[in-house]
Amino acid sequence: MSSHNISSDRGLLRGAVGLAIVSLLGFGGLYALVGVGLGQALFPHAANGSLIVRGGQVLGSSLVAQPFGDARYFQPRPSAAGFNPMAASGSNQARTHPELRQRIDETRAAVAAREGVDAAAVPGELVTQSGGGLDPHIGPAAAAIQVARVARARGLGPEAVQALVDRHTEPRQLGLLGEPRINVLELNLALDALHP
Repeated sequence: MSSHNISSDRGLLRGAVGLAIVSLLGFGGLYALVGVGLGQALFPHAANGSLIVRGGQVLGSSLVAQPFGDARYFQPRPSAAGFNPMAASGSNQARTHPELRQRIDETRAAVAAREGVDAAAVPGELVTQSGGGLDPHIGPAAAAIQVARVARARGLGPEAVQALVDRHTEPRQLGLLGEPRINVLELNLALDALHP
């Protein structure tokens, strides 16, 4: 009776080890390789990070915001992560948190001074951080208050800059999801191409 138990235990062990190996290779290796292969075959631009490359040089990703310190460029939303993709996060402060209120007020005053507008005219997205801290888009209102500054800094007419903003405004997805938006990096690169 004891030899029968030993042989059946060995069979269970062999089956368990075999299932573990098949699962590891199948789901851990083969599934990942198929997923990567399909991504590269069907969506190579997105699978490689939606990188924007000019002259063989990577300038950034259309999915990740980056800061622009020069007055000749449109500015993205503020970033709680300091525009560091490895530290992507929001501030996680509640709307009633005093530090958040103070930071928003200070940012609103700074944006109003930079753009030469009244603080009440500054859109909320230019003073608040997105959940991930790396939102690459701004809305048309956030772009509109920056047009005059960018035009002045580049020696262009505001109409030319606004026309470029209009050309880079993406509509709602499927006509009803989300809001119209502008990719800041792509808009700034188009500005450089128009007027280096």
